[in-house]
Amino acid sequence: IILEGIERLSIFIAVLVMMIAWELISPRRQLKQPRLQRWLANLGLSVLSTLLLRFTIATAAILSATYAGSHGWGILNLINLPSGLAFILGIVLLDLAIYGQHRASHQWSWLWRLHKVHHTDLELDVSSAIRFHPIEILLSMCYKSICILIIGVSPVAVIIFEIILSSCALFNHSNVKLSLALDKVLRLVLVTPDMHRVHHSVIQAETDSNYGFSISVWDRLFGSYIDQPKQGHEKMIIGLSQYQKVDDVALSRLLLMPFKG
Repeated sequence: IILEGIERLSIFIAVLVMMIAWELISPRRQLKQPRLQRWLANLGLSVLSTLLLRFTIATAAILSATYAGSHGWGILNLINLPSGLAFILGIVLLDLAIYGQHRASHQWSWLWRLHKVHHTDLELDVSSAIRFHPIEILLSMCYKSICILIIGVSPVAVIIFEIILSSCALFNHSNVKLSLALDKVLRLVLVTPDMHRVHHSVIQAETDSNYGFSISVWDRLFGSYIDQPKQGHEKMIIGLSQYQKVDDVALSRLLLMPFKG
């Protein structure tokens, strides 16, 4: 488990550095908010989330997968499928579960109290991918572990899924420029930065769309897909209308935000 954690962290850092470099070389939007101030808040939330998991249920997903396999729990352990197909299905079904969680986080008010912290970022770049309230991260791990038990995902598939999920989150939150032709092709399968940026629009209908993190098909399949923002990618306003001041989204206020009316 320790080696698996080190490998995942190494891949995460490598993708993070690559996306930062890409943003500097070819940005999609000219960001108006100071990068340092935002990054300190986003990094602060990430560090607190990591510490909370480390001292509670950091290994819950892997332990759930191991338990499911050894006890024959979960759908994929109850049906006789080729190992390769079961592996792929495990990853796809977990991604669908994350789509469902994300959509519920917008539609259920008690989950939205936590999730809106992610949406209060006044710009969108690679650092936004780690901007989540620590309690939301904790609940997400609990939910994911339950889904792993229900589906019967193998430990290896869980590790690969986590790597894919974190890498895709860094990619689709990034402020990077892709040609329209390439974006059109990529988003047939993957969530692209332009596709996910719509989800961070200040316009409510756009905020409540494009919930996918990795696989883009779920939004089309379940009717939550919006192709482009009404105001265009360069002019669209990022964030939530009630939190458009820098002071409103300081780290201390973000931590207390879910507990205020």
